Amino acid sequence: MPYAVSPATGRAGPAGANDSVYLVDASLYVFRAWHGTPIEVNDAEGWPLNAVHGFARFLCDLLERTRAERLALAFDEALDACFRNALYPAYKAHRDPAPEELKQQFAHCKALGGALGLPVLADAHYEADDLIGSAAVRARRAGHAVVIVSADKDMGQLLDAGDEQWDYARGERWGPQGVKARMGVQAHQVADYLGLAGDASDNIPGVPGIGPKTAATLLGIYGSMDTLLEKLHEVPLLKLRGAAQHASRLQTHREAALLSRRLATIACDAPLPEGFDSARRRAPDAEGLDRLCERLRIGPLTRRRLLECSPPATRAEPAHENHR
Repeated sequence: MPYAVSPATGRAGPAGANDSVYLVDASLYVFRAWHGTPIEVNDAEGWPLNAVHGFARFLCDLLERTRAERLALAFDEALDACFRNALYPAYKAHRDPAPEELKQQFAHCKALGGALGLPVLADAHYEADDLIGSAAVRARRAGHAVVIVSADKDMGQLLDAGDEQWDYARGERWGPQGVKARMGVQAHQVADYLGLAGDASDNIPGVPGIGPKTAATLLGIYGSMDTLLEKLHEVPLLKLRGAAQHASRLQTHREAALLSRRLATIACDAPLPEGFDSARRRAPDAEGLDRLCERLRIGPLTRRRLLECSPPATRAEPAHENHR
């Protein structure tokens, strides 16, 4: 089979169309299930199961719609101990810690993904974004386009030609050009943009007084933060309101801008599980899934849906009558 290499990205793979690799920001959808699913069922010890049930339904919907043969779930395990906290202790420090009731359900959701034969990505030092970025690099090297299932704007920096980001809840999908329409900058400029403007949701400071519009304008002129800082002497001469003040702020807070960019940059060298192969799904463990669903009090209809949405090449038959 002939192979083509992109001169822009170095992506190598079959010259024809390839099946996409779906990389799911699973923690986002567990949190949404936690907040959006009523607590109607508890486990045998009285712990709530609402996030698990909501996430299971999300997985059913997603897998039924995509029938993807390559799909991985990325979870945040490094909630307060990732490498960014070492760089900047205040990173995400304004967020309340996850309650124990939710932590337990995260573990259940990981187990559910594993029983379904889905690659589960989690690491004590890297966030889900980094695991998705690292998986995307590996997928592209194997010749696959990537679909990132997430609403997180930071993910735009990962999009390459042929890739998409999918805000599943809103039913919106966009490629690299859609990043410009949404954020005012190109996909490869997202980290620089957040380094200048900051990101309150992650407690990334940015440069005081440089807002989103100014950051986008400066990057539109200079292309990158590095070039902007190299040519800072030119900024006061720009036909831009407050140009001199912006130059002064950038000079004073140069180190904060560089640190903020580092915090906003998604790492693409995080470790992935042994045997990870472009997120190819395994056959589900029907008996293990049955036991897990019994323990988590997931009903027979959802159990059957979970098994039946496996790709045809890996589908397994239910092990017990209560799947029917």
